[in-house]
Amino acid sequence: MKHWLLNLLICPHCDTDGALTVFSEETKGDDIIKGTLSCPICNREYLIINGIPRFVEPEENYAENFGYQWHRFRVAQIDRISAHSLSRSRLLNDSRWSIEWMQGKLILDAGCGAGRFTDELAQCGAWVVACDISSAVDTCKQTVDDSTGHTSNRGKVEIVQANLLAMPFKKGAFEAIHCAGVIQHTPDPDKIMRTLPSHLQSNGQLFYNFYEIDPFTKFQAIKYLLRRWTPEWRIQTLVKFSRWMCYLFFVPSFVMNSIPVVRFFNRFLPICSVHPRGLPLTQQFNLTLLDTVDWYGPQYEIRQDHRKVVELLKEEGLGQVEAAEGLVWAIKQ
Repeated sequence: MKHWLLNLLICPHCDTDGALTVFSEETKGDDIIKGTLSCPICNREYLIINGIPRFVEPEENYAENFGYQWHRFRVAQIDRISAHSLSRSRLLNDSRWSIEWMQGKLILDAGCGAGRFTDELAQCGAWVVACDISSAVDTCKQTVDDSTGHTSNRGKVEIVQANLLAMPFKKGAFEAIHCAGVIQHTPDPDKIMRTLPSHLQSNGQLFYNFYEIDPFTKFQAIKYLLRRWTPEWRIQTLVKFSRWMCYLFFVPSFVMNSIPVVRFFNRFLPICSVHPRGLPLTQQFNLTLLDTVDWYGPQYEIRQDHRKVVELLKEEGLGQVEAAEGLVWAIKQ
């Protein structure tokens, strides 16, 4: 943990922007590898382990399945390591942020997982604080510490383990917030969407991506029947189950995807089919397996109506709020 991150941190349990006190036990240059953060107001202490400040209590962690998942599939979505551009394309297309705009910006990646977007934000020159509730933060650190293919203007990355429902950051700390693929997997999406903007500076940009309410989900009978049990399974069992489902349905999904008039019906298969053009079949299989685990593993799947998210953000005083299915953009006034 670098000292520039310390300047952004507060106690998530105290309603104040008071600074935390750091006690270092192990350092490497200006990086605090092991130590403790202490709140002078409530006297709570938070460990720094592996260079990552930890603000999550065991009983808070409702998403530890993701920790194993992202450790198991760490490099699958990392462009510079897996030789594709899927994450860069999605980041630029969905967020509407240009590479030029991101350079030098301080951006919060809320719900970072293994760091696919954290890494791309840094590759575009942003200074990134990546945050996740699960042990995926250690996988994210492993990702960003791997220097393979780093750009010459790559920004800095710091990582925090924290609950999006109790963020340890000062109000108005960030120039942009990126939150993709996370909101639907939390127990209180409304609260998260309302509180995240408080960490934006004036004129800061906000981007949310989430599962949209979709009338066709009622036809995904097998998926939602299985989801009655799968979130409670051991993650190793879930991965084995998802692999066998992919063995059964990957080839049919690949064939269906190649036929335009049939492609639509791929969504009704009990796997999450991923078939990017130009990628080897092995890579397509691994991405399909990853997303299938991501289907069946989360404890929560609370879908949103993008029109209601627009209303929610306007109620919170954000401006220039725009939306499409599963996507919302806004600017803090």
